[in-house]
Amino acid sequence: MWDKLIIYDRELLLLLNNLGTEEWDGFWLFITDKLASIPLYLLLLYMCVRNLGWKSTVWVLLVTALMIGCTDQLANVFKDGFERLRPCHDPFLKDSMRILKCGGKFGYFSAHAASTFAVATFFSLLLKPYCRILPPLLFLWACVVSYSRIYLGVHFPGDVLTGVFFGLLIGRLLLLLLRQFLSRFVGKSED
Repeated sequence: MWDKLIIYDRELLLLLNNLGTEEWDGFWLFITDKLASIPLYLLLLYMCVRNLGWKSTVWVLLVTALMIGCTDQLANVFKDGFERLRPCHDPFLKDSMRILKCGGKFGYFSAHAASTFAVATFFSLLLKPYCRILPPLLFLWACVVSYSRIYLGVHFPGDVLTGVFFGLLIGRLLLLLLRQFLSRFVGKSED
């Protein structure tokens, strides 16, 4: 069964990766760059300060750092544990795909997908009462960043889907922890 899943994952990667064109390569290289998300992070910071106050925003920032650290480190544990080659290192695929970027040797699962979906989940649930359009925009952003990893040839679709799963889970869990902490220790009074 696993062998068939791996074959389907390779076939789907080739299909999606080979849809790319040189005209779009720069866009996808920009999207996958972590610095491209800085304006979004600044917007989320502004929305937190405006709607939650400074004291709660400091805790949100600490939990966000913890969340990103968790997704990255969990992805590293999986990469070292499973040792699944990235598509760009897979000898069966090297000549059949477009490789625009390549990371370390192993790539299961995508830390980009995990961290972007964790951020999207966390902030969608946290800020939805203040801005109803935010959740669809955050999840669109997370999907685009995650797809960029396939487009560039850095991750298989299965790597991305696993990252999405862990991102959704970690984002939700850490929001629950934050809410529990804020209700217990910070209280209702703000700045």
